[in-house]
Amino acid sequence: MAVTLPRGLVRAAAAGVAVTFGLNGVAVATWFSRVPVARDALGLTAGALGLLLLSMSAGAFLAMLTAGEVTHRLGPRRTVELSAMTVAAGLAVAGVGIGAVPSVALTAIGIFVLGYGSGTCDVAMNVEAAEVERALGRTVMPRFHAMWSLGTVAAAGLTSLVAWATLSVTAHLVVVAAVVAAGTLLAARTYRFAGEAEHGRGSGVLAAWREPRTLLVGALVLVLAFTEGTANDWVALAFVDGYEFDPGTGALVFGVFVTTMTFGRIVGTIALDRWGRVPVLITTMLLAAGGVTLAVFAGSPALAVTGVAIWGLGTALGFPVGMSAAADDPAHAAARVSVVAVIGYTAFLAGPPVVGFLGDEVGVLRGLLIVPLLLLPALALVPALRPPAATSEVDVPR
Repeated sequence: MAVTLPRGLVRAAAAGVAVTFGLNGVAVATWFSRVPVARDALGLTAGALGLLLLSMSAGAFLAMLTAGEVTHRLGPRRTVELSAMTVAAGLAVAGVGIGAVPSVALTAIGIFVLGYGSGTCDVAMNVEAAEVERALGRTVMPRFHAMWSLGTVAAAGLTSLVAWATLSVTAHLVVVAAVVAAGTLLAARTYRFAGEAEHGRGSGVLAAWREPRTLLVGALVLVLAFTEGTANDWVALAFVDGYEFDPGTGALVFGVFVTTMTFGRIVGTIALDRWGRVPVLITTMLLAAGGVTLAVFAGSPALAVTGVAIWGLGTALGFPVGMSAAADDPAHAAARVSVVAVIGYTAFLAGPPVVGFLGDEVGVLRGLLIVPLLLLPALALVPALRPPAATSEVDVPR
């Protein structure tokens, strides 16, 4: 049954969800910004560091397998509250394992817990965000995901200031953990949707794995996550190798991608409300494919950077719109968001080695062409984003 709330409470819930997204981004990016320090403090080789980083990926992947059931049983509010405490604990333990008591095992445990908490929070906050979007009657999901991106930018900036001030890595991570926990707990108090556990009913996660539409949406999100993840992992290095940029300038190219992607998430909601999911996603996917192709074949560095900007703009809406589509039916939102998230996050695990292997064969820059090669066939999956007929009467315009 639909939940009807005063407009002020819906707006408060929207603000709370936005803060949750932003703080989740802060927590994750704070750890990643400290990876170089962790490598040096623990004396790790590149291979050993890669194995350490798998701890966080394993935690996040496990979270995707269980978060649908947890969110169904506890509701988004309690799930976000518990996952915020988990995130904070993991970040703090990692900080101790890097600095105060240098230990690879302790650091691995910390980032595993961080990954599990962040992944669980990811599913729960997307479920609440979909309910807020439905209650508002307009598309806002991409803006919540833009808040996550802004959180990562804020964390990177804060890390630079901390490094300049020579604050210890342990103090840095512990303080951020406390802020993330306190801020998320306060934000979750505004949550108003699906807040009670549904006793007597199964979560439907296993059933969701047998739903053709859910699997098609998941497959589309997989490709779109791969498109985003490839830029995150490889675009800076591709420009260093392919266009002979220095590492600092290569990092700025990645900054161009993140900036246009965030901009696209903020303004793309207008296009989604006006023209709907299907035509907008087809357009943005074509933009992303064209942007990558331009970045690879431009020849001119300036034109290639323009291609990266187009790539970021084209990537902006895919993941958040996929989450909205998975949550179209409130009764099954937690289960379907969990399934789509599991499928989509596989791209972040498989993407780096796939592009790396191609880079060994044809160079990293040319290896980026796998993105349009996957995007173009995936256009056939976009119609799956249409809301099911059974829920069309309660869905916001798309």
